[in-house]
Amino acid sequence: MILVIDVCAERLHFYEFVKPVLDIVKDEEVLCTYYLDLNLDDLARCDKVIICGTSLKDDGFVEDIDKFSWLKDFEKPVLGICAGFQILGLVFGGKLGKKKEVGFFKEEFVSDFLGLEGEVEVYHLHNNYVDFPKEWRIFAGEYFAQAVNWKNFYGVLFHPEVRNRDLILRFALL
Repeated sequence: MILVIDVCAERLHFYEFVKPVLDIVKDEEVLCTYYLDLNLDDLARCDKVIICGTSLKDDGFVEDIDKFSWLKDFEKPVLGICAGFQILGLVFGGKLGKKKEVGFFKEEFVSDFLGLEGEVEVYHLHNNYVDFPKEWRIFAGEYFAQAVNWKNFYGVLFHPEVRNRDLILRFALL
């Protein structure tokens, strides 16, 4: 089962940032929950986790980063999308920086990252980036990380649910 975690403070944002992810993995068994309602049973039952993104000014999750401390001991695959990417970075000692990017950008993937390789057009909608600890492998990002992996954790600063749906499908098959 895939556990999809919603971090959107505004309930209507669910339809823009979470529902598209749910639509992509609709053929899998899925449980969707709001991050403040997450419980240990949900984490025990799932096979993998996707932490979805949010809108530009929706970063209340930063104030609640302690709610994600379970990640430190979690051994199942996790995909962090935008806000989820930032959450992964913060939980594991990364630092947030300010950089607003909105729209389609070309990113160069140095090797295969969940099916993305070479120059790929992706959709960005974020105000922050993350300086990840050095043990994280950076797959894309000339000035700051756009796609990272460390152990069972995968993160993308962009929104694959917009343009790169296969990335989410490949993650679902891990």
